[in-house]
Amino acid sequence: MTTFSNHIGEIAALSTALCWAITSTAFESSAKSIGSLNLNLLRLFVGLAFLTVFTTITRGQIFPTDASTSTWFWLMLSGLVGIVVGDLLLFEAFVSIGSRLSMLIYASVPPLSGIMALIFLGEKMSPMQILGMTVTLAGIASVILVADNDSKKLKFSHPVKGILFAFGGAFGQSAGYIIGKYGIADYDPFSATQIRLIAGIISFSIIFTLRGQWRHFFKSLKKKEAMLSMTLGSFFGPFLGISLSLFAVQRINPGVASTLISVTPIMLIPYAFFINHEKVTFKEILGTVIALIGVAIIFI
Repeated sequence: MTTFSNHIGEIAALSTALCWAITSTAFESSAKSIGSLNLNLLRLFVGLAFLTVFTTITRGQIFPTDASTSTWFWLMLSGLVGIVVGDLLLFEAFVSIGSRLSMLIYASVPPLSGIMALIFLGEKMSPMQILGMTVTLAGIASVILVADNDSKKLKFSHPVKGILFAFGGAFGQSAGYIIGKYGIADYDPFSATQIRLIAGIISFSIIFTLRGQWRHFFKSLKKKEAMLSMTLGSFFGPFLGISLSLFAVQRINPGVASTLISVTPIMLIPYAFFINHEKVTFKEILGTVIALIGVAIIFI
């Protein structure tokens, strides 16, 4: 029991990685059926419902009314940047290039966070962190770039749009991660996630209204298979995954937490090979391992 307690932060981070693996595959399926915009709003509603039941049971509070004004501000901003901007771009990447490659590119979150911490917080990076960042990006590049025999230049092995969406999602997640660190302090991570999801719901509702998207939104509710996969993804993503990640950040160094969470691409390889029957090349496996080694080096 003592060993479990001493490593509860690390266990929470690894559990988050498993949640991301499950939710990314579930959301890839539903995003292709109902569209990434509809999926984003639906999963926030379902995730908020799960959270509300949980916090009512565990804290006796339906709504996070005990959070300070400062906590609300930073967590709402974190939700806007991480959930609205970051996740919307990530889900577009799921549709374009699939969950496995998207989550590999998402392994760039720790080095991106390090760069943003340097720029906005004045936190300098050590030579080892710079080395780790370089190795991570090299691992990702080895998968998404291939040699063009005709021009003898490098080109993208997958649609450029999808790759840019995935990197945009990683950037949004990194920014939301840093902002959320300010907001949560010692506040309950599940109630903090409620605030972030509320920010997402408000933002997406405005987008739906401006774009006249509500008719398509209600049509998507009739697709039963998409709703089932969306509900599964919402349980492991907006409810459990985000909450566990905030819990991990509270208990251990954010860099260590993001490193452990970044093993998601490794977890997705068996699923891609055995369930989806995708062709997983040695180069993709090697590139994934190199990227994760780089992430680990950053926080040695």
